[in-house]
Amino acid sequence: MLHTMIQWLVDTIGTLGYPGIFLLMAVESSIIPFPSEVVMPPAGYLVFQGKMNPWLVVLAGGLGSLAGAYANYYGALYLGRPLLLQYGRFVGLAEVKLETAELFFRRHGEISTFIGRLLPVIRQLISVPAGLARMDHARFALYTTLGASIWCAVLTWIGYAIGDNQELIMAWSRTAAAWIIGGCLLLLIAYLRWQKTKQGR
Repeated sequence: MLHTMIQWLVDTIGTLGYPGIFLLMAVESSIIPFPSEVVMPPAGYLVFQGKMNPWLVVLAGGLGSLAGAYANYYGALYLGRPLLLQYGRFVGLAEVKLETAELFFRRHGEISTFIGRLLPVIRQLISVPAGLARMDHARFALYTTLGASIWCAVLTWIGYAIGDNQELIMAWSRTAAAWIIGGCLLLLIAYLRWQKTKQGR
């Protein structure tokens, strides 16, 4: 069953090309649960076969992720905040707490967005607080695309190195995710120390 789905993805991406990668990654990046681990590695396999360009594959994946992220961003901007303001008090989320959260994201939105795009599950959700905080579009687009493109590049390389062995792809993807989580923790620690040093000055 899984092998059939992967073969279908390889055939679909091979037929639709880069727009297919863009579309599938836009779906993955929105609220629809569709793992990127079954999209980018097949594209990497096509790169190995010489049928696709690796740079364009990563670019299509990164831009597709940005499109999906903007769906969540605008959903939170136009729907999320009014609902939270109206019903948040019933779950202990008063307006002052919402404003505090928005202030935090305005101050630390760049690092939050970048790291969030690299973390499982969170990558689909990090656009919501960005929308609630009305994060600047240029910064949101930059850090979303940067983080998403790194993850797309990792998965593309895995597909290039392994081929269509889905069991190995999932195992390597989990290992890569673990290393990325560790790297994100180190980056976050460095960022917090830099912030503390800057405040001290």
